[in-house]
Amino acid sequence: MTDPTTTESRSGDSSARTSPEPDAGVLVREGRRVLHDEAEALAEMADRLDDTFARAIEILYRAEGRVIVSGVGKSGIIARKLAATLTSTGTPATFLHPVDGLHGDLGIVSRADVGIVISKSGATSDLSGLMEYMARLGLPVIALTGAVDSPLARHATVALDCAVSAEACPLDLAPTSSTTAALAMGDALAMVLLQRKGFEPGDFAQFHPGGALGRRLTLRVEDVMVGDAYPAVGTDARMRDCIVPLAHMRGTVPIIDTERRVVGVLTSGDLARLMDREPDFLGLPVYEVMTAEPRLARLGQLAGAVVREMEEHGIMALPVVDGDRRLHGVVHLHDLLKAGMV
Repeated sequence: MTDPTTTESRSGDSSARTSPEPDAGVLVREGRRVLHDEAEALAEMADRLDDTFARAIEILYRAEGRVIVSGVGKSGIIARKLAATLTSTGTPATFLHPVDGLHGDLGIVSRADVGIVISKSGATSDLSGLMEYMARLGLPVIALTGAVDSPLARHATVALDCAVSAEACPLDLAPTSSTTAALAMGDALAMVLLQRKGFEPGDFAQFHPGGALGRRLTLRVEDVMVGDAYPAVGTDARMRDCIVPLAHMRGTVPIIDTERRVVGVLTSGDLARLMDREPDFLGLPVYEVMTAEPRLARLGQLAGAVVREMEEHGIMALPVVDGDRRLHGVVHLHDLLKAGMV
């Protein structure tokens, strides 16, 4: 009697095939090879970047309409991502499949637009109709291609070199390094264009109002600070005057002058170090112990920027001041944490 399992295996069903258990080290090394190959491809592309990139940026900067981004297959997926990135950073863009374009969707293209066309070979026939239509309208076209001598590159206004020496695919077949190169070049265009336009975090927030990203881009320091006459002590205070405020206000007390301008900060860490070296510390002037010219947060400052500064310098709390350094409150790291900023 024939074993059905054997028959199924001989029929070529891949689900029934077996192979030796691979060595984990081999798999990790192969994964690293792919990452290194793609990183090397990006580094080589960066070294080749020249003034044609600056020309592409100026074309995009001066566009009065939208950016029409197109590509086929894997390049089409990269094109969709680039269109989304441009749109979210202040440059209206849309993806247009070149085949759909020839079947009625060319109506979205206007004479005020700019084209970005992505193709590894630069010889994809599916793009020819779209390129011809853009040429008739007089649109400037930026080509992202792995072949700068290709028909696509020759007919483009600017061709950006996205060539790779080999794919990360061990068969050198599946688009891997080449799609990474096109993706990275698109990101480079979008990010430099963002800077060229003077795009700021507040502008970014307008396009990302929801979720955690929206909070990070709209939450201001005064939204999370502890205000309402946050306790502070004057420069004439003694250390005994700071014990209760330190305990009540999470270990940070601003030191202010007669105009409520912040001139220093005293923390529970300062107190602990003082107690180690000076048993009779209660009568010491606070100005001898405080940190003079401390780091400050400003009214209107984005909470995300404050978080970065606090993390970078190991600070748990910052006084919040106005333009004249007058105290309005203190922002604490754990309040930023509760607000979803950390």
